[in-house]
Amino acid sequence: MTDLSLYILDITMNSVRAGANNISVTLFEEGGVLTMRIVDDGCGMTEEQVKSLSDPFFTTRTTRKVGLGVPFLRMLAEQTGGSVCITSKSEKEYSDHGTVVEAVFHTDHIDFIPMGDIVETVVTLVQGSPNVDFRFHHRFEGGEAALDTAEMRVILGGDIPLDSFEILSFIREYLKDQYAQK
Repeated sequence: MTDLSLYILDITMNSVRAGANNISVTLFEEGGVLTMRIVDDGCGMTEEQVKSLSDPFFTTRTTRKVGLGVPFLRMLAEQTGGSVCITSKSEKEYSDHGTVVEAVFHTDHIDFIPMGDIVETVVTLVQGSPNVDFRFHHRFEGGEAALDTAEMRVILGGDIPLDSFEILSFIREYLKDQYAQK
């Protein structure tokens, strides 16, 4: 993957596959450091599964035998002097189950990969999983961008699906306008 937005898409789609109903994506940039935090309420993982995530030959997916997302994310963060921390509570053991993925990057490092198209990533998430509530918040030098699909559902009511062309177009322009305030 060539940019962080694709890692965000990959991790959040894993959350969707894990049965999450609520997914929060937070990006916080300050002083040359970017902290990316993705939290879900999916089925979670056992302690052994979390430990195995750094192994590229470990995956819970049945469509392929390798899982390179986390090992590559960890490598990219560590190359910049950052880190990755993953915590999870399995639904088999906890009622407040889910997973937290937090990655820290030093954005002024030569090995920091581009952010990518965050707006299109959020639009893709909503389009691909319109029944999941996504909370997105990106605070950056000079501004912030945010979207909460649960709030949108309250405003729109139950008759207008979030994956309709008009709503996806609104989300795209709404986020672009927030980023234009930089």
